[in-house]
Amino acid sequence: MKNRLVEEQIIGVLKEAEAGMKVAEVCRKHGISDATYYNWKAKFGGLTVSEAQRLKALEAENGKLKRLLAEAMLDNAALKDVVGRKW
Repeated sequence: MKNRLVEEQIIGVLKEAEAGMKVAEVCRKHGISDATYYNWKAKFGGLTVSEAQRLKALEAENGKLKRLLAEAMLDNAALKDVVGRKW
C-alpha cells in the first residue's frame, strides 16, 4: 500500500506524540493505526525533515544500483553460457 503522507508529514505526526499528545489521540487525529505509528517511529524517529529526504534519495539510489547489478550479473551469466558452448 502506498503511503498517503510524505516524510515531512510523518515527522510532524511523530513530533506531536513527542510533544506530549497521547499516541492513540495522534493516530485517531491522522487516521492511522497504532501499528503504522510505531512503524513510522521505528523508521523516522529522531530524524529531521532533511535527513528523511536524504534517506528517501539514498533508498532510491540503492534500488537503481541493485537493478544495475542484477542486469550485469545476467549479462555475465549469458556470456559465460555462450563461451562455454563454443569450446
